[in-house]
Amino acid sequence: MTRAGPDPEGGEAGDELAETVEISAPAKLTLSLRLTGVRPDGYHEIESEMVTLDLADTLLIGPGDGLTVEPAATTFDDTADGGRSNGPAPDVSDLSAGDDNLVTRALEAVGRTARVRLIKRIPMGAGLGGGSADAAAILRWAGCADLGVAAELGADVPFCVGGGRALVKGIGESVTAVSYQDQEFTLLLPPFGVNTGEVYRAWDALAGTGSPPAERRSGNDLEAPAMAVEPRLALWREALSAATGAEPRLAGSGSTWFVEGRPDTFGLQGRGSLRVGSAWGRLLGARTVPAIQP
Repeated sequence: MTRAGPDPEGGEAGDELAETVEISAPAKLTLSLRLTGVRPDGYHEIESEMVTLDLADTLLIGPGDGLTVEPAATTFDDTADGGRSNGPAPDVSDLSAGDDNLVTRALEAVGRTARVRLIKRIPMGAGLGGGSADAAAILRWAGCADLGVAAELGADVPFCVGGGRALVKGIGESVTAVSYQDQEFTLLLPPFGVNTGEVYRAWDALAGTGSPPAERRSGNDLEAPAMAVEPRLALWREALSAATGAEPRLAGSGSTWFVEGRPDTFGLQGRGSLRVGSAWGRLLGARTVPAIQP
């Protein structure tokens, strides 16, 4: 989605409002993920089904140069349990606004400069493709539909350029759109992220020992190595399972767990969080959104 106009959160300088474009960067949810091989260059080949969600970052793009990153001004209170946490806006204190940020890299890839204000709602290290969604938003803004350029930025970026629902293969560059389905999910966002590179290295190690590198029932080959990298994931899976009575699935390399069905399906209306020990994780309902029209 794009539109010209004022910053919806009220912080943009008045003399630049008319030239500012707002672009939505929807999160992606990986419904299934199989690793089918490793190329000689070390990249992993996948077969995956992905959808986009109504959880989204916002990019405000205008003339100039430079990137600023800030969390969306939202918090939640869980009146049922007394929990409080920032969310769905993530902590962005560790997110670089420098040359390694995917927004900056995407601008370089299309040979453009812009002043970008990035408002984050998709948590970092959650397996929801926040950085990829942001890069894809820049490519759409620049009119770049080249999935080869997108794949150079990251495996999830080609899917995020169009979104909707698709089958993704290769190293992410092969994206085949399939019929959109209106689906609702309950997401549990633990208060920590998982490093994707470490998870893939753990998968390589498990495959190298001859051990099954996947929990096949989950439909996600990265679930077992992710739990090896971050054992706390098991506790949060148990918490969501106990709260919903359903079998949670891991989103990509984690840390998000999800089940199909909105929170009130499971009697969780009014609940904003779940607790594991003294820690709180954000409980969030999300819905699929159709493919983004160019």
